[in-house]
Amino acid sequence: MVGASNAFNQVIEKDFDALMDRTKNRPVASGRMTPNHALFIASLLTIVGLVLLYQVNSKSAMFGAISIFLYTSIYTPLKQYTSLSVFVGAFPGAIPFMLGWVAATNDFGIEAVTLFLIQFFWQFPHFWAIGWFLYDDYEKAGFFMLPTGKRDTSTALQTILYCVWLLIASLLPFAMGYLIVQPKLYISPIAAIIVFLLGLWMIFYAVRLYKLRTVKAARTLMLVSVSYISLLQLVYIIDKFLR
Repeated sequence: MVGASNAFNQVIEKDFDALMDRTKNRPVASGRMTPNHALFIASLLTIVGLVLLYQVNSKSAMFGAISIFLYTSIYTPLKQYTSLSVFVGAFPGAIPFMLGWVAATNDFGIEAVTLFLIQFFWQFPHFWAIGWFLYDDYEKAGFFMLPTGKRDTSTALQTILYCVWLLIASLLPFAMGYLIVQPKLYISPIAAIIVFLLGLWMIFYAVRLYKLRTVKAARTLMLVSVSYISLLQLVYIIDKFLR
């Protein structure tokens, strides 16, 4: 489904991709693949993906379909008009993490929502960091990626704020252990401490971006964000088997 979304995106944005250094060598933008060929591949991947997800359960297929619709039909076109595209894009971007829970349990409850919120809040500092250090490249295509449209103090401050929200959301599974009787998703106190430290790590580099406001600081925050979300998920999994 992610492959299908990316393929549709390359068809829709082929002319814009050709303007940016980071995307000009993509198959459709470079002319190595025709838009019709890419459209066929995207459609095929969509059908196969939906069928496979439906074999798991109908909820998984539904969320997969919602994700691909939001990404291709709303997020992608909005990038040309408003920085709110990042907010819209955070919804399909947060679905895969949640989808794993729904696929495994066939249940959409507070646990799935918690996983969704973690991935949702994570995307803002991640993509704003990318939008910051690739600002000039995005500007060539007229894409609005930063909340204020500029690499300024306000953008950096909002990045810090979403890192704080991310930290809070990441600790919700720990709170569930005390607020819900026999919670299905929870982490131990030791895991919670590790998650808290990971959150402070993200906030530290977000504050660093606020102070320095440099391309290097933004690139570092992006790399930290990728490491953060990977380590966070590993902590959740390992903690489950060590309890």
